[in-house]
Amino acid sequence: MSRAAEVGDRSTVARHANLPTPSALSSLLKLVAISLGVLLVSSIAVATFVVVDVLNRVSDGAVALEDAPEVEPPSLGAFPADKAFSILVVGTDECGEVTTKLLGRRCSEADGLSRNDVNLLVHVSAAPRNVTVVSLPRDLGIPVPECTREDGTVASSMWKASINSLYEHAGLSCVVKTVSELGDIPIEFAAKISFEGVMEVTDAIGGVEVCIGGEGIRDEYTAIDWPAGPRTVSGYEALQFIRTRHGVGDGSDLARISNQQQYMSRLAKKVLSEETLTDVPKVLRLANAIADNIVPSESMKDPLRLAQLALALNDVPFSDFVFVQYPNVTDPDDDDKVVPNEQAAEALWAAIKSGQPLQLTGDVATHEGVELVTPTTPATPDPSSTATPAPRTTLPPEISGQTAEQETCARGNQD
Repeated sequence: MSRAAEVGDRSTVARHANLPTPSALSSLLKLVAISLGVLLVSSIAVATFVVVDVLNRVSDGAVALEDAPEVEPPSLGAFPADKAFSILVVGTDECGEVTTKLLGRRCSEADGLSRNDVNLLVHVSAAPRNVTVVSLPRDLGIPVPECTREDGTVASSMWKASINSLYEHAGLSCVVKTVSELGDIPIEFAAKISFEGVMEVTDAIGGVEVCIGGEGIRDEYTAIDWPAGPRTVSGYEALQFIRTRHGVGDGSDLARISNQQQYMSRLAKKVLSEETLTDVPKVLRLANAIADNIVPSESMKDPLRLAQLALALNDVPFSDFVFVQYPNVTDPDDDDKVVPNEQAAEALWAAIKSGQPLQLTGDVATHEGVELVTPTTPATPDPSSTATPAPRTTLPPEISGQTAEQETCARGNQD
């Protein structure tokens, strides 16, 4: 009886009765959910396409490095913490469609030759990481080993040749092999970038603010007439700034190197800044600029490898990012060339191999290319940090350079 009463008390709906219609709100929510699902799938598809496209372009034309050390296959995460690595970055004076229009005579007089006027050895120590960037002067005369070209032919060795002739002599691999033998240091990775690559990379990150001191820079060879003070350079202006020689210091290539180190230091700080790394469109523009404008070694063409190398730099303090000029003296056979300062160079290579952060004791520049200035935004010490400073290897005063923590200004002139 009680069960019958319970059943009778239950509210029922006849099968033929009209069921309630969905409300406008529930219909809207379903539509939004479907739209978000479509948008998510579409976004993933677009992102995948962008990544694959960029990575395919990075691997185009990758170059095998002769006698390069073996490296373990890349994996997720940073490069193994217990291993150091080196990258040789070679900047060539090749003229593309844009730079041919901008530089005109400079490109027409090149006769199709490609010189590696900028040669940067980037060495990253094992953990705790520190970074040393060595600028090798373009007119540095050094021994050149026998090299195998990309087409399989063999380029003969030379007892001495200017380093900027090696790319034309036997390609990227030969530049790497020569620098590796010069310092008796393994170089696992390499990349080549041209004039137009410099322009596009600085455009991608919204320019780099540089500092011009003295009376400003006037250089008819690079079409510069800029006043003293801070200046944000991008595109063609960035190329002009790193190419100017007559407008800084004593007008030599060695003075220009010091000014290029100012630019590289400020570029590194901007690329590694939170402002850049959290700006997804900017990161994508930078990735596209790199993909379109560098020729990597085969060891660096893998997407996981690129990520590994980038992550290895993530926590390096700017005080441990050091830019130095390879120590040199005037070539006794040619006053317009230089050769290694053997004693100072030996100290530099030993310091790099030690894995310790470097302590500079020399000037920030040679040939008055730049001058040290007070940072516009001084670094704030972390009061909570109690870590004991890592031991440092002191470089001799013959080696000039700066850290990324320091700020320098070009010593402009009006000659």
